[in-house]
Amino acid sequence: MIVPPPVLVRNALGAWGADGRRWLDDLPRTAAAVARDWDLRVGEPFALSYHWVAEATTSDGTSAVLKLGPTQPGHLAHEAAALGIFGGRGAVRLLAHDAERGALLLERATPGTLARDLVPHRDEEATAAVVEVIRRLHQKPPADCALPDLAETEGASFAGHLDRFPGDDPLPRRLVERAAGLLAELSADGEQVVLHGDLHHDNVLRAEREPWLAIDPHGYVGDPGYDTGALLYNPEPGDRGEEKLTLLPARIEQLADGLGMPRERVEAWGFVVSVLSEVWTTEDGGAPDGGPLAVASHLLPRLT
Repeated sequence: MIVPPPVLVRNALGAWGADGRRWLDDLPRTAAAVARDWDLRVGEPFALSYHWVAEATTSDGTSAVLKLGPTQPGHLAHEAAALGIFGGRGAVRLLAHDAERGALLLERATPGTLARDLVPHRDEEATAAVVEVIRRLHQKPPADCALPDLAETEGASFAGHLDRFPGDDPLPRRLVERAAGLLAELSADGEQVVLHGDLHHDNVLRAEREPWLAIDPHGYVGDPGYDTGALLYNPEPGDRGEEKLTLLPARIEQLADGLGMPRERVEAWGFVVSVLSEVWTTEDGGAPDGGPLAVASHLLPRLT
């Protein structure tokens, strides 16, 4: 019997309201039906946040991951679409998708240790792993690509925040305005590729089929530099003071060199995505995290 932990209940209700409540209530039945129809043996869940994710084994003994979430259009549909486009190149393979039940069956990365585990003492190695994943993931969107446009989607996030909060609480207005402007500028003069959309050290796992594989894509079409942004505030190597910022210069240089991207562009995207992370937090009714805001404030003087 599935009993959703408090963190999953809290996040599902906060993100999806009544739809989240219905999904939680139906979760045991949905999981049982999907397991039956896909002939899965379902094991223990992983650490849960917004979706129910558990170990699974297929009828032929293949190790897999079962992921369940609400069925309204959005994250899981985009994740499935992105993984389908990636086709196992740099990311786990999508083995099955049931849109009506909000179910994904995914390749399991083994041994599955996180790039995060290399931080901070082997940070260069961790960043190199993510750089290689980015190189493999990014490709031109197919003609029938249904993924959302990055500039349009997250431009709306910035605009909604500015409409909702006319002053400097909860975030300094000038930072949000600058990030919104940079998002538009950077998106207008760059190439368009299929993006992971949430690529950082917690979403890159050690694997056997490829040395490292990405999981949990958000899925966008946009400028390649966007996928470097979250790497500058994730994971937190120390506290939220100066220690957190000590790895920034080396990461920025390594990302720029490894991806053939101007350092200034990596810094600009780092600023945009750091501010955007705090905007997302306030959308959910929370207070700013502080970590991404510290990175954005640190990068601000470097922007041209």
